[in-house]
Amino acid sequence: MTHIFYKYQGTGNDFVFVDNRQELFNKNNTKLIAHLCDRRFGVGADGLILLENDRKSDFRMVYFNADGNESTMCGNGGRCIVAFAEMLNIIDGKTTFNAIDGLHEATIVNGFVKLKMQDVETIDIFDNHTFLNTGSPHHVALVENVKQLDVKTEGSKIRYGSPYNEAGTNVNFVTQINTETFAVRTYERGVEDETLSCGTGVTAVALAMYATGKTNAEEVALNVEGGKLKVSFEKSSSGYKNIWLQGPATLVFKGEISW
Repeated sequence: MTHIFYKYQGTGNDFVFVDNRQELFNKNNTKLIAHLCDRRFGVGADGLILLENDRKSDFRMVYFNADGNESTMCGNGGRCIVAFAEMLNIIDGKTTFNAIDGLHEATIVNGFVKLKMQDVETIDIFDNHTFLNTGSPHHVALVENVKQLDVKTEGSKIRYGSPYNEAGTNVNFVTQINTETFAVRTYERGVEDETLSCGTGVTAVALAMYATGKTNAEEVALNVEGGKLKVSFEKSSSGYKNIWLQGPATLVFKGEISW
């Protein structure tokens, strides 16, 4: 039996989307999800996202890593599902949707999506890195020249190393360009490789750079391998609030595949 799917990308972070409002997709079939994400034998993507009905909001986002396992929040996936929902005529310009970390607000204008992330209260600052959770856990480390770094090798060492061990973490390497702009490359757990962009990752970088005094700006530009993103936020007495991840989300193609 053939099924319709859609491929979206947000600054090179790409996803297979399935409209699962009829609940026909088997979410427990990790082998199927991994197959669909396989770049040689399937559609090819960093993850798979289901759009489902939700009682509290316009729709629910269910996100799976490329290894087939359901995962924590995906920022670029969240931006792309807003574009997907608009294409399906579920929303018109703005939305509130549910994800694994709770409700998210978003707006979309001509394919440019602004997604509100959850507040962040805790940022752990160490000598050589910063750690925080922006819907997914992120290790943030400054490097001299991120363009020349072997992200897969260095990222995997940190991802599996102490103190993260089995649970693991995403790893972001950052080079400062100017007071308001940073270049970022990310190793993503679940993909187990570098991705061209990571939405929760650049959100973590923006907050980490502010928290460590690398910038005083409350809107930061992040240059990733797949394009450019922006993150704006407000410092509050309890941490950071009104955090918005901003950038393009694009339909790549629509297709049919058997499963």
